[in-house]
Amino acid sequence: MRSLRCLRAAFGPRAVVRHLTSSSTLASPPTKRKHRLGQTMSLEHVSLLRIYLSSDRTSRPGLFVQRSRALALYRTICRGCSRIQDPTTRRETQGFARAEFERHRSVSDLGHIRYLLSTGKTEWDGMQRYIGSM
Repeated sequence: MRSLRCLRAAFGPRAVVRHLTSSSTLASPPTKRKHRLGQTMSLEHVSLLRIYLSSDRTSRPGLFVQRSRALALYRTICRGCSRIQDPTTRRETQGFARAEFERHRSVSDLGHIRYLLSTGKTEWDGMQRYIGSM
């Protein structure tokens, strides 16, 4: 598995797919069947390919969930900004929200992401009360 990661880092994910689908990778070559799509892969190759392609996602499974929560918060903020009547204030609020999300784009620590999401939601709830009273 480590050699596959090195191969991917050096040559990209397509090199790994070519490596896994080559006949010299496993003891048994891909099975050849008469099929309108041409040569097919054996189930061993498919399972190895699935394990490899899913390895990045399983290494940090919580990031996927936090990413969807961050996108949901951003969409909520964008929808809420549309209710601001003054166009200048609306643009400034949307610009501020976008700048904050861009500024924290590279954060990869799960605890820090959770903290940013909770404080962002709290700040937005306070802003919503202010927008509602306008």
